[in-house]
Amino acid sequence: MSRLHHWPIRIYWEDTDAGGVVFFANYVKFFERARTEWLRALGFSQAQLKHTHGGMFVVRDMHVRYHTPAKLDDALHVTTTVTRVGGASVNLHQSLSHAQSTAALCDTTLRLGWVNAQRVQATRMPRILMEALNT
Repeated sequence: MSRLHHWPIRIYWEDTDAGGVVFFANYVKFFERARTEWLRALGFSQAQLKHTHGGMFVVRDMHVRYHTPAKLDDALHVTTTVTRVGGASVNLHQSLSHAQSTAALCDTTLRLGWVNAQRVQATRMPRILMEALNT
């Protein structure tokens, strides 16, 4: 479960606020996009999981810590690490850093729940997904 996934991003005008730094809510968007790409790297798309397995991930808990602001034109990357896999959930740690650094500008710990896509009720993850998450 220690496999890391890195996803690069660049900060654009639209990401910043009136102070010229990344607007606080955009960090959550960056983390979401990185989770989507992490799943793709494991061989799954969100649409495929919903269509083929009838389920989807939802954020159950999320704790975000802001350390240093990101600014216009920064080249950054989000690192995603699985910290725990349960039958119906997965815990992750995500960190946003400059491309050539490991010092976090912002990081989050979160718990994703696996739910039935129609009823939005917790259910066990498909075996193939659990196996991919545990490698």
